Amino acid sequence: MQLARIDGVIIATACHPSMGRYRTVICQPLDEAGRDEGVPVLAVDPHGAALHSRVVYTTDGSATRELVGDPHSPLRNMVCAVVDPPI
Repeated sequence: MQLARIDGVIIATACHPSMGRYRTVICQPLDEAGRDEGVPVLAVDPHGAALHSRVVYTTDGSATRELVGDPHSPLRNMVCAVVDPPI
């Protein structure tokens, strides 16, 4: 699991059928001091985290595919928890 900040939402006109139920967000990974670390990743957000919220996300693809109910889904990352609201 990794701490991240929500930097945006992805809107697509065409996507895999498993991506229709939940929104996909851009997560900027953060280090322990809250600074940007690495490149942003896309994650499914079943919690509805607000823009600039800090969240915990997982890269466990099997848990994400279980959430969307499709064992062939291309989704890998999922927001697990909202740490705090946006500042």
